Amino acid sequence: MLAKEISERQIRRILLLTLTLSCVSCLDAATCTTQSQMTAAQRDALAGTARTILSQMQSADVQALRGNTIPAVAADFSGIAASVENLKPLIQSATITVNNLYLLDAATQPAGAPRTDFYCGQPVVALNFTDLPSGIYALAIVHATGVPQPQQISLILAKSPPEKWMLAGLFGKPMNLLGHDGLWYWTSARKYSQENMNWNAWLYYHIATDLLNPIDSLSSANLEKLQHEMEKVKPASLPGSNPLPLTARGANYSVTAIGTTTTFGSLDLDVHYTPDAAQASQLRDPPMARQQVMSLMSSLLEQHPELHEAFHGIWVHADQGQATLFALDLPMDGIGAIPASGKGQTP
Repeated sequence: MLAKEISERQIRRILLLTLTLSCVSCLDAATCTTQSQMTAAQRDALAGTARTILSQMQSADVQALRGNTIPAVAADFSGIAASVENLKPLIQSATITVNNLYLLDAATQPAGAPRTDFYCGQPVVALNFTDLPSGIYALAIVHATGVPQPQQISLILAKSPPEKWMLAGLFGKPMNLLGHDGLWYWTSARKYSQENMNWNAWLYYHIATDLLNPIDSLSSANLEKLQHEMEKVKPASLPGSNPLPLTARGANYSVTAIGTTTTFGSLDLDVHYTPDAAQASQLRDPPMARQQVMSLMSSLLEQHPELHEAFHGIWVHADQGQATLFALDLPMDGIGAIPASGKGQTP
């Protein structure tokens, strides 16, 4: 179903593209028309549809929005309805600007093509979709600003008879995090990299990537540059396919994930670990649980004191399967292992 092919959750990996893209690849691609290359009628039709959809989202008029959605997606509308419900309080009083438009012609694509690549303009912007049916599509990137939490909303549109643009998928991303945009986090990541604070740099590069890339199927020279810089500073010890082992007070901990969170209103580390049987037993006793988690926090800061510089605190989750046995959030100065230096750019 088209809803499963081009909605947010089904848009696949980023296509990394350089300006040395071969002409052979370009000849095989479907065609893309950028906003500046469109006729006035094309721009007006796409921008008008995008504004109509955003107006319906601002007023949470789900029924009208569903009526402007292609049948395959309207038949299973729960995902879009949930997105509208989440976005409405953020954008209902926002100023709406259609920031960018791409017209995507895959009408001559053979049936069953596993991937469709669109190469747009100069410098090249690339868009990649998997299992896209033949047809005419468009991407409209819309900014909702003038509100406390500005959003960028990407609309996938499909051309349906008679010459009508209809919604085929949408998703939103924040335009900033704690008052800073993606360029601020990119600049901060570079500064941390120059100071060999690679954990800070890696995590800030991730934030910058999420803020600057409006849709995961899009890539550009700038996004590729950002990705390249991020990969250069990636710490070898980060948990991924293998957990990160930590030793604290004679106990061994298995850290499964480290990211960032703003759940408590500041930029914190978000740490997950899997306790062994003895540790899980201790977590049933709140004082022992707190001591266990604080030991893990202290050990992490002892190994990576640079984390004081970039984050307000640490939120640790002790996980067992899909359940969290215990969680604790503390500010850096409440952990007590290593005093913060007072420097840095904590948002």
